[in-house]
Amino acid sequence: MLLAIRCYLAPVFIVAGLNKAMHFNATVEWFGNPDWGLGLPLPAVMAALAIFAEVVGGFALLLGWFTRLFALLLSVTMAVAAATVHWKNGWFAIAPSEPSSSIASLLAKIGFPGAEASLANSEQVGQRLQRARGILQEYGNYDWLTESGNLVVLNNGVEFAVTYLLMLLVLLCLGAGRWLSVDYWLTPKRRFSQPR
Repeated sequence: MLLAIRCYLAPVFIVAGLNKAMHFNATVEWFGNPDWGLGLPLPAVMAALAIFAEVVGGFALLLGWFTRLFALLLSVTMAVAAATVHWKNGWFAIAPSEPSSSIASLLAKIGFPGAEASLANSEQVGQRLQRARGILQEYGNYDWLTESGNLVVLNNGVEFAVTYLLMLLVLLCLGAGRWLSVDYWLTPKRRFSQPR
């Protein structure tokens, strides 16, 4: 199970970190700009730290090497991302376009904060998708555009950041696991444990 979590998370972080590294100047601008970016202090340092945590941490997770340390660093990265980038967009990563099928419809019935706003957003998303489909059906090759999947509106909410954070917390608490991790083979007590 821990190996599966590591194999799932590693490419997510490696790709995210490499993307930031390949577009370093744009990443620094986005990290530092208070008007259209995150407005973080020391944006070049923050970008470099995020790249290090994601690229080196991704490979470390894959190998199961210093797993708890990198799980901690990446947990901080995910918490910052959730709070500064995704929080304002609500929960959903991909916005539901049908309010009746959204979990928010259930939560609205019990008065959960933000559920009504999520349902209103779902209605707007549905209208936008209908309009986009109409434009693409009239002016584009709609069948080709949708042969690999439906059109969606990326909401960019906290859903993925929280999911990754929870998986990282599992690795932080339990480590990399047995047999298939560098941490396991480099731990001396594993080989020389004495009965009490």
